[in-house]
Amino acid sequence: MFAERFKNRLEAQKQAFLYRDTPEIEKKDGKHLFIGGRKVLNFSSNDYLGLSVSEELKNKVARNFQKYNTSASSSRLVSGNYSVISRAEREYARHFGYEDALFFPSGYQANIGILSTFFEKGDTIIFDKHIHASSVKGMTLSGAVFKGYNHNSMSHLKKRLDANTRDQVAVLTESLFSMDGDFLDIDAFQRIKRQYNFLSIIDEAHAFGALGERGRGIARGVADIAVGTFGKALGLFGAFVFLPKGFKEYLFNFSSPLIYSTTLPEAHAASAIDLLQIISQCEDLRKHLRKVSRMMKEGLRHEGFRVTGDAHILAIEMGEEDRAVAVAGGLLKKDIFASPVRFPTVPILRAILRISMMALHTEDDVAHFIRTLMEVFNNIGQPGR
Repeated sequence: MFAERFKNRLEAQKQAFLYRDTPEIEKKDGKHLFIGGRKVLNFSSNDYLGLSVSEELKNKVARNFQKYNTSASSSRLVSGNYSVISRAEREYARHFGYEDALFFPSGYQANIGILSTFFEKGDTIIFDKHIHASSVKGMTLSGAVFKGYNHNSMSHLKKRLDANTRDQVAVLTESLFSMDGDFLDIDAFQRIKRQYNFLSIIDEAHAFGALGERGRGIARGVADIAVGTFGKALGLFGAFVFLPKGFKEYLFNFSSPLIYSTTLPEAHAASAIDLLQIISQCEDLRKHLRKVSRMMKEGLRHEGFRVTGDAHILAIEMGEEDRAVAVAGGLLKKDIFASPVRFPTVPILRAILRISMMALHTEDDVAHFIRTLMEVFNNIGQPGR
């Protein structure tokens, strides 16, 4: 019975061009992937600064795993509360300008952990409709009332706040949106926050490391709680949450995802400390990332493509799901890897080709991508233009 249901649903996914069948990657080599024995230029990585392939970071991580044990072998609240983890959290809070910090095994777990714990029945969460799926799941688990506002519309956010009748209200958004690639209007958001005095939770997963002074993101000063991840610009794994005083203690006592999960190992925390010095010295990489990202956006628009994105995430509009799949497939045949993003990640018939720029990309890579994309469109038609 279950097998038949699964089979039918998978077939429906295929018919709607929503089936996920990602190619198997043999290895990563800088800005390239090896797929089927072929070297493919990668435009789908969140490794924005290229740190995951940095020899300096790899050597530091290797030494840390030689020094410490391979696993914490326990949840944080049993026998996994190691001093090096606490020290790393203090250093992260200090570096990024917050009162406290807490590490999680993944960004998905972090969002679920804080939202399902901090909020409950009787609270209201007002959220940007384009937030990450993990945030939606966390709100659902919380029991709070949650209401969306139109993406990046500060006027609609104000209307939601004006209509709110509950005392306990929070606003949930991102600083750099993961699919649209656009920035939160920080100044306008801050003015609204001052007026309504809500608790602000801002996901900076795609900003930390890549944006702001010394990679500190762009929402410091307006975010009460900020969510980040090691698995993107920081080139490691796991996640972190920045918090006001007292909030960490509350999570330790009431957050199921934290209480019942094995914590990250000591070697991870030691490597995270090493990372702070590395990302502080990456200004040349951040500058180059801005340059190639701007070149890519301007070049695509010059050729007539509809492109959104204010930084290193660019969304090329495709429209119909089959077009997005066809374009990505055509690029892969020409040794370029770019992801087609479809429903439910984006609305139905609003598929995109999501381009993630890296500091490893060159001006020649940008020109090669645009030229190849044009060739693919000449073969399959002109969607998204």
